[in-house]
Amino acid sequence: MTAPGSHYFDEDPTTESAPRVVMLLLPDLQVALTTDRGVFGYDRIDAGTKFLLLKAPAPTERGHLLDIGCGTGAIALTMAARAPDATVWAVDVNERARDLCRGNAERNGLANVRVCAPDDVPDDLRFATIWSNPAIRIGKPALHAMLLRWFARLSPGGEAVLVVHKHLGSDSLLTWLNGQGHRTQRLATTGGYRLLHTVRPAADPPRP
Repeated sequence: MTAPGSHYFDEDPTTESAPRVVMLLLPDLQVALTTDRGVFGYDRIDAGTKFLLLKAPAPTERGHLLDIGCGTGAIALTMAARAPDATVWAVDVNERARDLCRGNAERNGLANVRVCAPDDVPDDLRFATIWSNPAIRIGKPALHAMLLRWFARLSPGGEAVLVVHKHLGSDSLLTWLNGQGHRTQRLATTGGYRLLHTVRPAADPPRP
């Protein structure tokens, strides 16, 4: 799938391009996604992603929504279809993934998707909903830094849903998020996957 030294979380994958189409089939949505080598979910819709899309609470209907690590766009496009009056920000460090996600949104008529690199998201945006199948394999320090960066931008009352496999540290991540002050609980489980659900209070408690 991936050339030596190339990963789906690289900015510019060196893997030779070989596009193909996979179908995302959900009870409320059917989407054709063009995928490619060097991008997460090349040959199929990842089982964890599918689980999130089946079990996550409905995204906020308006405002700004965020998909961290959008890949080819399965999560971002589903959010956009379910919340047509919202703006979905699909971010990924992988340039090939961003191009694919952008093209998939256009072909599926989802004009409310904004695809960009993480550093290109306007600093003043706050997100009512965050969904992500995060890149656990970037390593714990980088993962923690990424989640702290984006969770700090949840709007009051905002929600985040992550899908993480238990063998990749879902339980320890749950403990860590709570230790960082992000109120998180396990929402659902299947086949080793965990949905972690974080809610930011509608009003932050007063500082002591």
